[in-house]
Amino acid sequence: MKIPLLTIAALVTGASGFAPSLAFTTSKVSSSNSGLQAVEKKDSYDITLLPGDGIGPEITAATKDVLEALGKRCGFTLNLKEALIGGCAIDEKNDPFPDESLEQCRNSDSVLLACIGGYKWDKNPRELRPETGLLKMRKEMGLFANLRPAKVLDQLIESSTLKREVVEGVDVMVVRELTGDVYFGTPKGIDVIDGERVGYNNMIYAEHEIDRIARVAGDVAMKRGGKLCSVDKANVLDVSQLWRDVVTEVISKDFPEIELSHMYVDNCAMQLIRYPKQFDTIVCGNIFGDILSDEASMLVGSLGMLPSASIGESGPGVFEPCHGSAPDIAGEDKANPLAMILSAAMMLRYDLSRSDDALILEEAVEAVLDQGLRTPDIKQEGDGCKLVGCTEMGKAVADVVAAMEDKSEISV
Repeated sequence: MKIPLLTIAALVTGASGFAPSLAFTTSKVSSSNSGLQAVEKKDSYDITLLPGDGIGPEITAATKDVLEALGKRCGFTLNLKEALIGGCAIDEKNDPFPDESLEQCRNSDSVLLACIGGYKWDKNPRELRPETGLLKMRKEMGLFANLRPAKVLDQLIESSTLKREVVEGVDVMVVRELTGDVYFGTPKGIDVIDGERVGYNNMIYAEHEIDRIARVAGDVAMKRGGKLCSVDKANVLDVSQLWRDVVTEVISKDFPEIELSHMYVDNCAMQLIRYPKQFDTIVCGNIFGDILSDEASMLVGSLGMLPSASIGESGPGVFEPCHGSAPDIAGEDKANPLAMILSAAMMLRYDLSRSDDALILEEAVEAVLDQGLRTPDIKQEGDGCKLVGCTEMGKAVADVVAAMEDKSEISV
């Protein structure tokens, strides 16, 4: 069977199952315009790999095999060099994101991250937890915009816990601000006041932080369905009122064609389950986006299928699957590598100016799903599909890529 590759025009229409309905295929977005260029297309790229913790090394190994097959097929080289982040960095360097890892990331053309965290480090002090390393990376690399697509595929529609009529046709992009909000606001801490412990954090946004994420969201929405929903809690939070005011100003002035709406975060959480097809592009702050993007991801049926991109105004982006480190299945060959493979596709598109090669990876993933291969997280009882492990799933994708006859078709 031959699977035709879709043309690059499919990126605009969202015709590919995995290619986002989004067309800034060779640029990142700045707060003042959308013309900040990715690395120019070339024959060799320096990529930092961050395998991290839990299932991270397994899905990284599978993705490396796929990228090697793609490079050989398409005539370019990815120089993959690993660095430490998360729990493994704490164990080896007593630092969740060592300075040498940061420096290597900054000097790379792009960064591909697997996942971090695990029960082992949950009781560490805050500065020695894996998540602290992730926050440091985002802050130090200026990764202020996180793009998380959630598109329901026909092959996996039964994996969703919601009814077919609710999720069929869902295609949502969550644009989350990454470097502000309550995760980074100060003062913060735990003090003893009047004889008892008091914990506090500061939810804070400056106008320029809201302005630049609103412009990213506007650009995304313009190239999708032209609808943007901004999520806040303006009825009780002053910071959310500023958020709503700035988003309204930016979109009405610079993106007048967009249909802008506002929704309180609690209502949005409900509406994503009740009627998710009403949403096209959602923009929200850090903590609301953290929660809502995971909720939107589960419309698809498994976090193991969903990639993400974190981009800044300059320098390399970081591309990672949406799922966690799943320490309970680490080392058991049960992990799903497809989200990391698809994150590599996003890296090719957004950072490396190789949209055509990104599409090859996305179509190869769909091809193995059409073959009926399923990892445990997407296997349904009685579906007639073959249960495979992480290694076999990665090899299947690599084999499809390597077996391509030419740029316009894949042999399966």
